[in-house]
Amino acid sequence: MLKSIWRGKRPLRGKAALFDCQGYAILRLLLETPGEPVGRERFLDVVWGYTAFPTTRTVDTHIAALRAKIEVNPDQPRWIKTVHGVGYRFEAAER
Repeated sequence: MLKSIWRGKRPLRGKAALFDCQGYAILRLLLETPGEPVGRERFLDVVWGYTAFPTTRTVDTHIAALRAKIEVNPDQPRWIKTVHGVGYRFEAAER
């Protein structure tokens, strides 16, 4: 299912999922490292680069927005899991 969402072929929760540049870059980074935690500092480096200085809460805010678009229940995420003290990881295994 998620591969078809990534390719833009399947609506999410009855509507098309539109990602902003940061949301797309975050999702891409998570999908490139399935099952492995990605630290907030890595997101800041890859997504925003060194020319921007957002806080790590910026990452959390964007993850919350991304979860709202792809998760059935964003409060109990299936795909994007929090790794406390580290960052986030993408859960690749289908149920």
